[in-house]
Amino acid sequence: MDISVVQIGNSKGIRLSKTILEKYNITDKVELILEKGYIILKPKLEPRSGWESAFKKMHENGEDGLLIDDFFEDENLEEWS
Repeated sequence: MDISVVQIGNSKGIRLSKTILEKYNITDKVELILEKGYIILKPKLEPRSGWESAFKKMHENGEDGLLIDDFFEDENLEEWS
């Protein structure tokens, strides 16, 4: 696919079609990677995006229990006093 480089103010840039933006879930930012003579654009995802819905689903399925007890039987709490 050929894309023209266009003048944008004092800079130059490229325009991506709506189809490409939607297909690759590109919204506000992209990550630019320069690697072995290639320019790679990756959608920039927010850290922890989707965690809230995943946690809700885990809770609904009863999969949100502790894996490790938060108190051990042989734990000595007096040393923290």
